[in-house]
Amino acid sequence: MLKSHIRFRTAAAIAGLAVGMACSTTALAQDADNRAAAGQRDGRRVQSIGEIVVTAQKREQKLQDVPVSITAVTGEKMEDLKVTDLRSIQSYVPNMAVLNSGVNPVVFIRGFGSGPNNVAFDQEVSVYLDGIYGGRGAQFSAPFFDLERMEVLRGPQGALFGRNTAAGAISLISARPGSRLEGYLSAGYDFERDGFDLTGVVSAPLSESFGIRVAGKMTRQDGYIRNDFNGRKEPLLRDEMARVTLRYNPSNDIDVTFKNEYGRHLLKGGVTVSGSLTENIYDNDFGSRRYVSDNYAGAGLEEHSGIKTWNSALNGDFGIGDHVLTVVGGYSHFKTMRFTAYDEYSAEGVVPPAAANAKFANGFPEKFDQWSVEARIASPLRQFFEYVAGVYYDHSDYKLHQDTYYRDIGTLAGHQSTDFHQKGDSWSAFGQGTLNFTPTFRLIAGLRYSRTKKSADFTQYTVSGSALNVIGPDRSGKLNEHYLDPSGTLQYDLTPAVKIYATIARGSKSGGFTSNTYNVAADGFQFAEERSTNYEAGVKSRIADGLATINLSIFRMDFDNLQQSAYDPDRRTFFTRNAAKARSEGAELEVQFIPTGGLSLNANAAYLKARFIDYPGAPCLAYETVAQCDSANPASLAAHNVAGLPLQFAPKWSGNLGFQHEADLGGMKLTTGGNAQFRSKYFIADGYSPIWGLQKGWTKFDARIALSSPDDRWTIALVGRNLTDVHTRGAAIRFPASITGTARSINWMDEYRSVSINGTYRF
Repeated sequence: MLKSHIRFRTAAAIAGLAVGMACSTTALAQDADNRAAAGQRDGRRVQSIGEIVVTAQKREQKLQDVPVSITAVTGEKMEDLKVTDLRSIQSYVPNMAVLNSGVNPVVFIRGFGSGPNNVAFDQEVSVYLDGIYGGRGAQFSAPFFDLERMEVLRGPQGALFGRNTAAGAISLISARPGSRLEGYLSAGYDFERDGFDLTGVVSAPLSESFGIRVAGKMTRQDGYIRNDFNGRKEPLLRDEMARVTLRYNPSNDIDVTFKNEYGRHLLKGGVTVSGSLTENIYDNDFGSRRYVSDNYAGAGLEEHSGIKTWNSALNGDFGIGDHVLTVVGGYSHFKTMRFTAYDEYSAEGVVPPAAANAKFANGFPEKFDQWSVEARIASPLRQFFEYVAGVYYDHSDYKLHQDTYYRDIGTLAGHQSTDFHQKGDSWSAFGQGTLNFTPTFRLIAGLRYSRTKKSADFTQYTVSGSALNVIGPDRSGKLNEHYLDPSGTLQYDLTPAVKIYATIARGSKSGGFTSNTYNVAADGFQFAEERSTNYEAGVKSRIADGLATINLSIFRMDFDNLQQSAYDPDRRTFFTRNAAKARSEGAELEVQFIPTGGLSLNANAAYLKARFIDYPGAPCLAYETVAQCDSANPASLAAHNVAGLPLQFAPKWSGNLGFQHEADLGGMKLTTGGNAQFRSKYFIADGYSPIWGLQKGWTKFDARIALSSPDDRWTIALVGRNLTDVHTRGAAIRFPASITGTARSINWMDEYRSVSINGTYRF
């Protein structure tokens, strides 16, 4: 308690310091106004930081006016940084991590996220595409091109965004047709991956009230880990994406947009590399080689992970007097194809005989369909009482098939399968109101009532050969849950440019079922919902006549019944259960500054302490003896508690530091920029091994140099990511000798260095 009090006082002192800095700098800006005309500084013409408009509170607002810990990135910036998926953006967002797990990326915010072991998990951080809810990591694999912006909201967003945003939400907004003919063509070649990408966008008005936007992208690239079996670098990337958007805007009172989007994402090969269980894996050359044959475990299948997606969205805004009615309807579909093989090298990097090690492989194909509709009404602004209120419904149908292939495990060889089928329905009613007591002081209160129904069936069987896993009885289950997610925020404007806020918010994530565990026990098939509570205070400031912004938030997030899934390698099975309590607390600081014309600086820093407060029945840890915890003894497991253990994928320190500079070259513009991202050490594996389950801290460097016309009509850019080629691991598990021949760790490697040249022409 004393340590928590000291941490809170320290964070509060930091907040006070930031407010003081903001107010002092505002005073300096006022002095500057007295000394020179607006836009002048020391006799030099300077620019100001552009305002980003966001919709985090279901209204268009300036980013600096929203009392939420939020990071917004424009679509143009994502193009410049070569952001192609969620993993590409994590280094630029404080307290955000994305686990590299093939076609199902898992997002962690402030230490909380749904792990990859239970494939059917709803995510704690949901992704929204043009207002359409996506609770699964695979749902929106195609949208990362031709975006207007991306918003990352940290902390529970239950009141306005809905269920399964217990840790946060990510909102993607695709570009819409405009009132004039415009577009661009872009092509790039990656020297490290020996491949190219092509993007084309055309937006045109078809009449005064009707417009169309067509966008497409193709990528063909090799990978970054050499497979010594076939001599190629893996995984090979094959992507195609296409989007058609129609917009009908006959007046200020009617604005309707309809979008269809198709995506195909395929990785040939994988990113797993064998490692030692007894030696620290800190050599930067680790991960340069792997060995995976094309007939793994006798399945006759090549290692791959792929997904096809189809997303449709209808967004309509209708003026009704001085109110606005918004209707959002959507259909989301995906189908995955995944065969997971594992590096056959021993921990010492020796190729074993094929019969000794290529013993085990899995396939996890999925199929998912979702229909949703939302309607909400928004009052006019600049009133004493402003409000947004609405209703929401979605229906989903999810199927998961699991194949397990094995050979030469003792005397066993064969093929086993499971099937999981889940249907779900969710209803909710929500509202948020703002009481403007004075022009500078307001109370924002929100409430959402949700009801979720799910039903699931699970079957398991031996397809051929002898049984490796015990086949238990089929399972089925139903759940019917109710949630009430309130939130309250007090916001006060110290000055027109400096605002402080304090928030209390609840979030929820629905319960569910274990989807891919053989012989799952009756009491282990279903798990309960989890709840989160966030306490947050912050300051947002736009200071020095728009030359700088300083945003700071301090927070504490408490989770009850936190859903946890872990892998037990000795029993080759997964555990999914509810941890009693977990907590994360820390601070997030974001700074932008323009010290002189043409130069902009940015820095993000985050401190995080995320840990279990109470977790009885936790799986055994890698360094514990059988006397301390016996995974084969139910009584021993029930008494096992890991209170105080840190959460996975939650570094204590993270952030980035970057710059961008523009220079006039006499008829052309030269833009240079660089960014350094850092993370302190963090755990990446169930069992919390301090040897193979711990990723040491790292720093990675990105850079960009571009030559363009003054109006940016054409641009040629050289872009480098992870220039020092730092090798880091996204996740790890322990493989027992019983199924691999050599007991070792299997490590999922993050992307290595990338250097590409890109050309863009806009019209």
